Amino acid sequence: MMDLGEARSHAGEDAIMMGGGNPSHIATVQEIWRDRLQALISPPFEIDSVLVDYDGPAGNPRFLEAIAAFFKREFAWNISSKNVAVSNGGQTAFFFLHNLLAGRRDDGSESHILLPLMPEYIGYADQSIGSNLFVANRPKIELIGEHQFKYHINFDTLNITDQTAAVCVSRPTNPSSNVLTDDEIAHLSDLTREAGIPLIIDNAYGAPFPGVIFEEVKPIWDEHIILTLSLSKLGLPGTRTGIVIAREDIIEDFTTMTAIIGLANSNVGQAIVTPLLESGEILSISQDLIRPFYEKRAHQAEQFLNEYLPADLPWRVHKSEGAFFLWIWFANFPITSKELYRRLKDRKTFIIPGEYFFYGLETEDWPHSRECIRLSFTQPEAVLEKGIRILGEEVRRAYEGG
Repeated sequence: MMDLGEARSHAGEDAIMMGGGNPSHIATVQEIWRDRLQALISPPFEIDSVLVDYDGPAGNPRFLEAIAAFFKREFAWNISSKNVAVSNGGQTAFFFLHNLLAGRRDDGSESHILLPLMPEYIGYADQSIGSNLFVANRPKIELIGEHQFKYHINFDTLNITDQTAAVCVSRPTNPSSNVLTDDEIAHLSDLTREAGIPLIIDNAYGAPFPGVIFEEVKPIWDEHIILTLSLSKLGLPGTRTGIVIAREDIIEDFTTMTAIIGLANSNVGQAIVTPLLESGEILSISQDLIRPFYEKRAHQAEQFLNEYLPADLPWRVHKSEGAFFLWIWFANFPITSKELYRRLKDRKTFIIPGEYFFYGLETEDWPHSRECIRLSFTQPEAVLEKGIRILGEEVRRAYEGG
C-alpha cells in the first residue's frame, strides 16, 4: 500500500496502477452520485444534518431500516434494523468481527478463524490483536484448457475443531475472483451450523450489490451467518461505509466496539445510498451499469493476457468470476512473485505479489504460493494493455533466465 501511494504521488501519469482495489470511474454511476450529492445540498438541506450530527454507533436509523427492508422485500430474509450495523469500511468490520469471535479464551486456550479456500483476502492477514488468528485450507485446483484454472474448496481436508471460532470466506474471492458455488456455500453453512459457530461471508463485490459477480448465485443469510457488504465497490470508497448483517447479539457487541473505538461512523455514504435502497434502484445500478462494465473489462484484460503472455509458457489465469482482478499463475516460475513485483515496479508497473495472500497455512513448502500475482483491471483499457505488455516482457525474461 505504501508503494502504491508513493507511485500515485511521484510517478504521476507514467505509473501503471494494476495493484490496488480502487473501483473504476464509471461515468454513468458517477453521475448518479453527483445527482445524489446535489439532492443533499438542495432544500431542505439534508446535508446540514449529515455533516453536523453524530449518528448512533450502529449507523443512521433510516439507513439501517432501509437495508433490512431491502433484504426482506427482495429475498424474504427475516431481519430487522436490529440485525444491521455500519462500520468504517469493510476492513474495520473484519477487524472487529475476527477479534470479537476468536483469540484467547477465558481458560487460556486460543481459538481461530478457519479460511476454507486459500488464497484469501490480504486485508485479514495482520488483523489479530493477539496471536495469529487464522488457520487456512489448501484448495483443489482444476485445470481448464491451456491457460486457465479454478480453485475449489477441498472439503476432504477442511477441519473444523473445538478451537475453530468461525469460518470466513470472501465471495467473490479477493484475490482470485473465484465465486464459491451455491452448493459450496450450502455445505459450509451446514458444517458451521452443526458446529455451532458463525459462517462469515465477505460480500464486498458480490450479489445483490455492488453485483461485480459474473456467476448466477443466490445471496444467503441465516441466524448463524454474518454477511458483510460495502459501498466501496459501488464506487463510493471515499465514504468508508461497511455493512454487517448478523444476529442481534453479535450486532450489539459489534456496535459497542464501534462506540469504544470510533464513537460513530461517517454519515455521507449512508445518506447518498438510502433512497436507492428504499426505491430498489440500487439493483438496477448494480445489474445494468456496474456488472456489465466490469465483466466487459475482465474479458478485455484476458484478451490482453492471451496477446502478450507467451503462449508457449506454462501460465494460467483463474477463471474470471467476479471482483476487479485477474489472478495469474506462472507454474514452475524461476523467480518468486515478489521478485517479479520488484522488476515490474522498476518499470513503474504495479501489481500485487501473490505470497501475501497465502497465510494461515501449515509451514510446509508450497511453490504455488510464490507463483501467482493479482492484477487489477479497473484502469482504462489503454493503461491496462500497456501494463500487460510489460508484464509479458518480464515474464518471458524470467522464464528465459534473464
